[in-house]
Amino acid sequence: MGAERSPWERAVEFHGHSCPGLAIGCRVAEIAMRRLREARSADEELVAVVENDACGVDAVMLLTGCTLGKGNLIYRDLGKQVYTFGSRNGGRALRIAVKSTGPPDPEVAALRQKVSDKTAGPAEQAKFQLLQSRRIEEILHMPEEDFCTVREVDFHFPSKARLFPSVECSRCGEKVMEPRARMREGAIVCLDCFDDYSRGW
Repeated sequence: MGAERSPWERAVEFHGHSCPGLAIGCRVAEIAMRRLREARSADEELVAVVENDACGVDAVMLLTGCTLGKGNLIYRDLGKQVYTFGSRNGGRALRIAVKSTGPPDPEVAALRQKVSDKTAGPAEQAKFQLLQSRRIEEILHMPEEDFCTVREVDFHFPSKARLFPSVECSRCGEKVMEPRARMREGAIVCLDCFDDYSRGW
């Protein structure tokens, strides 16, 4: 029987590749769960609010058990490496803001562009992977105070996820959950088929 995989190895498998962004999510999840004294959320014991849709969110979902499907992952499109975790069991919440590491390294940026454009040669690809690996190790092992700021915050826990009946859209025929349905010319429609009325105020 093989050794149990580390949280990092599980996150890489789930995400599909290793990268510094994924390492950020792993580190954030570890800090939150340790400080809140929580285990992986089987239901909605933990709630996570993520303020970006970057790679790290996959690690947060996998390691904390906060997911869109369970209703305990809330996405706010703010473009910030900031994560808030609330524990229903403990009645506490933490806001974790990842610190900047200074201006981007021009060499890494240039290599990343070449790798992305598929113009990097084998030596350049190897160098980029080496620099990425070093950065990942740095993120995973740097002192917590260098990685982020953590503060306890007041947190309004969202109501737990509810199940709603589905209704059929009169235009496209697809099912839509009742609270997301609208009325158009006296018939039920989904949001895709609903023409919102606005006078532009």
